[in-house]
Amino acid sequence: MFKKSLYLLPAVAVALFSYSCKNLGKDEFVKAPSGLEYKLYSQTKEGEYEVKEYKVDSAAYKAKLDKVMSFEMEYRNSKDSLLFNSKDNAMPIQIKMVESPNKGSIEEAFLMLDKGDSAVFKINADTLFAKTFRSPLPPFIEKGSYLTFYVKAINLQTEQEAMADYPKMMERQKKEMEARAAKQGPLDDKLIQEYVKKEKLQMQKTPSGVYYAVTQAGTGANATDGKVVSVKYKGTLLNGKEFDSSDKSNGGNPIEFPLGQGQVIKGWEEGIKQFNKGSKGILLIPSPQGYGSMARGADLPANSILRFDVELVDIKDAPAAPAGPAAPGL
Repeated sequence: MFKKSLYLLPAVAVALFSYSCKNLGKDEFVKAPSGLEYKLYSQTKEGEYEVKEYKVDSAAYKAKLDKVMSFEMEYRNSKDSLLFNSKDNAMPIQIKMVESPNKGSIEEAFLMLDKGDSAVFKINADTLFAKTFRSPLPPFIEKGSYLTFYVKAINLQTEQEAMADYPKMMERQKKEMEARAAKQGPLDDKLIQEYVKKEKLQMQKTPSGVYYAVTQAGTGANATDGKVVSVKYKGTLLNGKEFDSSDKSNGGNPIEFPLGQGQVIKGWEEGIKQFNKGSKGILLIPSPQGYGSMARGADLPANSILRFDVELVDIKDAPAAPAGPAAPGL
């Protein structure tokens, strides 16, 4: 499955603060002239949260423009189902502060915050996807509904400062995700073995822990890194609930991608190499080789073990890269 599938919410980007803080002070949302609904909180020196009244300060507002704000963030749909949680990714979200011509936009919401502030925002989903994300509304978000964002501003930097910090953040994220995978892997493997036994499947296991079975033989050599593959698929959880498919996400057509370039989850990178052209089969992917501890919408919880029923429709050579300019003197 593509990492950038339309099934996934764009990463614009926990309980950022305790549940009691979400109901701190006046429980009602305040409505800005633009229509944006918000609750805004500041943190005292003692670490307590208190309601903050938003006052327009044009100088402070302009000072934030083009800076990069780092956030801890979660957002939920109208049914209060968690759709995204930045702590699942072990890394805060970094967003450049820009003005928006759209009333009640998420950009307006972010610019209300100062470093250390926390807030709750209600954002119209149709407007958010059409004008900010510029992508279709995902099927698991109702048209005309609102998303609720819980955010905490943890830093404000220049672009240069943010870029300098990014490698350090990535290294911390890598270590944290590796630690989570080491803990979760054995738990997932036990569940997969129980599932295989229950479903009476004949599966083989790759070195990283991906289980696979070829149910219909194909022809020729198996897919390898550097080849472009076309795959039809259906993705389900072990309880049988479908969360994605090429029928739904790609109009019934196979998805096409190059192997070995990180465009799909790790379980696919390894699993698809077990198939040749025309073959069909099953992949059982433990969460560390899938989406790990990140929830991917209401239908795909954190630490989900994934089952994919796949058909490798075609294997092709990657297109030749365009020739670059000759080196001097050649």
